[in-house]
Amino acid sequence: MEAETPHNLETARSLSSAHNQRFCAEESASFSSFFSSHPNIKRLEFQILTEKGPDSKSENAFITQFKAINRSVHLLPPLLASLPQPVSVIFSDFVVAASLAQITASHGIPNFIVSTTSARCYSMVAYLPVLLSDTPAKFKNGFDEIQIPGLAPLPKSIIPPSWLDDYDSPSNHLVTDYLIPNAQSLPKVGGVLLNSFNWFEPETIPAFLDRRVLSNLPPLYPIGPLEPHELEQNHGLPWLDDQTAESVLYVNFGTRTAMSEDQTRELAKGLESSGFPFLWVLGPNSVDEDEKEVLKELLGESFLERTKNKGMVIKRWVNQAAILAHRSIGGFFNQADWDSVTEAAREGVPMLVWPLYGDHKMNAEVVENAGLGIWVKDWGWGGERLVRGEEAERRVRELMGDENLRVKAKKVREKAKEAFGVGGSSENALIRVMKMLKLRDCI
Repeated sequence: MEAETPHNLETARSLSSAHNQRFCAEESASFSSFFSSHPNIKRLEFQILTEKGPDSKSENAFITQFKAINRSVHLLPPLLASLPQPVSVIFSDFVVAASLAQITASHGIPNFIVSTTSARCYSMVAYLPVLLSDTPAKFKNGFDEIQIPGLAPLPKSIIPPSWLDDYDSPSNHLVTDYLIPNAQSLPKVGGVLLNSFNWFEPETIPAFLDRRVLSNLPPLYPIGPLEPHELEQNHGLPWLDDQTAESVLYVNFGTRTAMSEDQTRELAKGLESSGFPFLWVLGPNSVDEDEKEVLKELLGESFLERTKNKGMVIKRWVNQAAILAHRSIGGFFNQADWDSVTEAAREGVPMLVWPLYGDHKMNAEVVENAGLGIWVKDWGWGGERLVRGEEAERRVRELMGDENLRVKAKKVREKAKEAFGVGGSSENALIRVMKMLKLRDCI
């Protein structure tokens, strides 16, 4: 799931399985079982400084999170100094690349970025400083597509509107205060670990490996698709076990997505009319009330009664990796967050994607090009227009009834397994990382 699947921890598991290694991480309490399962990975408590004020309540949630993390980075050196053994390498998110640059340089510790998006989106972010330094006005208003060296043109329509409309506005600092400084710091990091694989992004990844995008970027290591970490793999939904193979449509737009009530009801109409069994997970952050009562109020008791034998609607966190691996799942309807895309690729589940914000359209482009699913471009970004139930029904029928798409999705699964299998491209990339760290005496 978008907020819960800890692919940074999956990376930690992959690396630690290759060598006993110490990692520093600030993770939510939900990851405690991960650390219990892997005692060789020592958990260090790193307190994030929160800010309380009028701006923190009104600004973008991602901006608030970025600010809190970067505001706390100065606490890292004392923590490192308190350890009985020196830290040899740091693996971090992109959003702290700039803040960590001075610390890692002064301590002689290499920093590796663990990318949480597609290579396609990473190419755009890495190239942003060049775009804004050359033609900042054109970036905002004067182009139909962006040409990044070594890659096919990137249409303006798939760039998040906030990047275009607000990058020079004091009310939104995502581009100017976070994307640009961190992108400018990329040449200072030791490498970028990417949760993707060569076959899945056959144009973008080779362009990075051949240094055609920018010559000063750090090495890119495509080590995906990452396997789920070894937590409880039970999906916890006995209803799925009673369904026939590849018959169920799984619908999940993530825990960070607040879809309007009108849009939610239209999707309900489409799912019911499609005639296919469905498992629909509504984001738990939409409301904070009793699950059953909320569903009655939002969807109507009659809808729940009519669909009780062929559909299941829940409003809580689910083990998405286990659900997608279940034999009954025949399709996945979601917003194309990268975690979900790579999980679907790993299991060969065809996707119907409706990008809502952020990197979703760039990820959807990867889904479409790889043959993993259907991207309905005329639905636009989330909230731009009301997608009627009839439209959703038609696209669901298209997804679930397309045998050719199912064959293509299974091919993606085969290629994903090859990539992380013995001698595969992703395994070889991970081995290169370990060899490089060993040469630097990091392990």
